[in-house]
Order: sequence, then structure tokens, then C-alpha cells
Amino acid sequence: MAKSPSRRKKATSAASSDSGLPLKSDNPSRLSQDNQDLVTVEVTAVEVPELTEQEQSLRLHLERKVERAFFEAGKALMELRDRRLYRSTHRTFEDYCRERFGFSRRQPYHLMEAAVIFDNLVAKCERSVHILPTNEWQVRPLTKLDPDTQPEAWQQAVESAKGKVPSHRIVKDVVQRIMERTKVPNTYQLGEVCQILAKDNPSLRGKGGCWAIVSHVGEFSCTVRVWDGELTVGLQYLKSFNYLESKCQQMQFLCDGCANVKDERLSRLRGNENLEDAARAVLKHLGELKRPYLTTVEEKLLSVIEQEYRIAD
Repeated sequence: MAKSPSRRKKATSAASSDSGLPLKSDNPSRLSQDNQDLVTVEVTAVEVPELTEQEQSLRLHLERKVERAFFEAGKALMELRDRRLYRSTHRTFEDYCRERFGFSRRQPYHLMEAAVIFDNLVAKCERSVHILPTNEWQVRPLTKLDPDTQPEAWQQAVESAKGKVPSHRIVKDVVQRIMERTKVPNTYQLGEVCQILAKDNPSLRGKGGCWAIVSHVGEFSCTVRVWDGELTVGLQYLKSFNYLESKCQQMQFLCDGCANVKDERLSRLRGNENLEDAARAVLKHLGELKRPYLTTVEEKLLSVIEQEYRIAD
């Protein structure tokens, strides 16, 4: 009779063991593993509300502002340059951009070129193409194409990017393929004097007929120096004057002067912030000459301006 309680205790212990919840184990790691298998994680679903019409409109408005940021910068730089709003503090536009914005010498020109291209894409791309560039680097390869071909290249790049904003590499590849179709070898040489053919290229507005001196020869374009700065021009917008080397050197002297600073005539004068409009108009005329020499009257006019502003001849 005394043994009955003992048998019931053992039976209870066995039942506990069989339940899969051991009260004690000689292998702690096994116990930990068993407990991990029994952990239940509860996840609460969070419902994300749809955007209201007002929020959708705000989002589109802000996205357009992001897309147009580099465009607005380029347009602002063009106005700063064209109206010479930097003249009270800086001699040249390049110096102003470097000190005010930390730009390299070419960066403001890249932004201005990109702004013109952005305008062209907005005006000429098919309405079905809503993807526009978001930075200057994406459109830089398009500078090698004429304005009528730029929208075609951009649309192809958007398609290659599967409806997203294409990268610089994608745009460059598309431009390369288009140019390969009608590839013309670049035969221009450093120092060669050319004439700019503006045609219907808005980025060359006001430069049609001007002379330009080649400072860099690319595969499909040339970087040229004109009387008031430097720009990159596609081969289709250049025409060589076919001057002899001696005449090219004379034109370079007229544009930039020799290595000696005192001989830098036009370049030094145009950097003078105190120039009156009449003097600037004369310099503009001399800078746009289609010949590498000055007439007697032109030489006298230039000398008078140099004397007036105390710049040595």
C-alpha cells in the first residue's frame, strides 16, 4: 500500500517527458535548439495609405524641380555671362564662377550647353516620352549631335534604359552608334582657324560667321577659342578658312597674344571691368573678324582703346 504513491509520481514524470517539454536535460545545447524550434514570431501588417490627388500633384511638382535643377543653373549662368553681372567683382566670367561657385574652367559652359539641350528635348521629344535628364552628365554626349538628332538619341537611350533615366554610358553608346552611321573623319589640327556655322544650333546663337581657333581635337568635335571664351563645337558647325600656318599664327596673336603678357591685346582688354559699351562694341567687331589681320583704321581704334585704359601695346 505504501508503494502506490511512488508509482503515481513516476507515471507523472514519464508523462511529462513524453509531452516533449523536458524539465531537465543533460544536453543544454539540445534544450536551446528545442526551444528555438518552438519560438513563434508575430508580424503586424501595416497598411500604407495611397497618395491623395494633392500629394500626387506635389510629388510631380517636386520631381520636376529636381529634374530641372541643372537646367535652371545653366540658364542662370547664361544670364550672368551675357549681362556681365560679375563685372563689379571679377574681371572674367571664368574667375567669377571659380571663386563664387567653385567651378572648374569648363563646368559653367557644360551647364549652359546642357540647359540648351534640355530645352530642345522638351520641345521636340514625342509626348509619349516623359523621362527627362536629371543632371548635366547624362546629356553631355548629346553635345556632339545637331539639335534635330538629339531628341532621337535621347529617346533611344530611354528605351535602352527600359523606360528609366539613362546613364551617361547609355547615352554615350547611343550617340556613338548614331555618329557611326555618318562618320566623318576629324581632320582639324591644333591652332587651325575656322569659321563657326551656327545653322539652327541655339547654343551657337550669336556666333555664326565668327572665327574660332582649334584648341582641342576630339573624335567628333573640336574645342575652339573665340573672342569671348571657349566652347565645344560639332564638326558640322565648323568650316576651315584654309589659312597658311603663318596666317593662323597671326590670328592666334590677335586672339590671345603671344606668351608675353604685354602682347595679349584683345584678351586683356575684354577682361577690363571698366570698359564702356562703345569700346566693348569695337572689341566685339575685332573679335569676329573673318581675317587674321587688322586694317589701318582697326589698328588705330584698338590702339586708342589700349591707351585709354592704359594697356601697353
